[in-house]
Amino acid sequence: MLYKAMNTKGNVDRNTLLSINNSKIQAAVSAQNIESINKNTGSGNTSPGPAPVPNSPTHSPVSGIPAPAAAISTPPPIQKQIPPLINPVRKGQKTALSPGRPVNAVRACFGWNTSNPQCEVDVSAFLLKENGKVPGDTWFVFYGQPSSPDGSVVFHAEAKNDREEISIRFQNLNPEVKKIVFVLTINEAFEKHLHFGMMKDAYIRILDSGNGTELTSFQMTDYYSNVISMMIGEIYLHNGTWKFNAIGNGVAKDLAGLCALYGVEVTD
Repeated sequence: MLYKAMNTKGNVDRNTLLSINNSKIQAAVSAQNIESINKNTGSGNTSPGPAPVPNSPTHSPVSGIPAPAAAISTPPPIQKQIPPLINPVRKGQKTALSPGRPVNAVRACFGWNTSNPQCEVDVSAFLLKENGKVPGDTWFVFYGQPSSPDGSVVFHAEAKNDREEISIRFQNLNPEVKKIVFVLTINEAFEKHLHFGMMKDAYIRILDSGNGTELTSFQMTDYYSNVISMMIGEIYLHNGTWKFNAIGNGVAKDLAGLCALYGVEVTD
């Protein structure tokens, strides 16, 4: 996965967000895709294959003249197994991350599957003040901006048992930040007519960074065809205790639209 660093000074540029999405998607070349291309072009295989049969699908049934080559089919999306969810909560349920003892650092781990191979999903985290807005334009974390200004929240593209991960160190968190909202967004959804009705198995699990035990988890059950970004859950501070809220609701907004929603000024 390739990252394109964002300018952390001044306003966020809409074209920058779009270019990050495009560069990431174009860079996603898999071994399966290369192998499929090789098989269709003959690259890497110098031995002659069996002689074509005149009445086969690649030849005209009358003259034996080769018919036009069929379009290369898109490989099905890779499915990933959901890890065990030890302490699941239901949609709308709120729970303390660690009742009875303080928690210093957590890992928010995310996974999903899709029925459409074009659905390229990524996680973002918006760090919000008590008024529901970011402290400044750089206070959101995603693959193009992998760390918050205070270094307390960090995006990780590679996760052992999950697809993506965001780590949080509460002791380093800016005291203005009272809530962290986690959002799953489908890249280029408007351009490619994609939506969350094509998604399944989306979950978040919060792990204690110290010992790796699960504190809480939530697996979505509702998927909407009019949504391209899903607020899957949030961590928030309540009476000195960090709690988790299982949201599972979304909006028809891309990453730039989410930035505007949470107070990040996005210039054209």
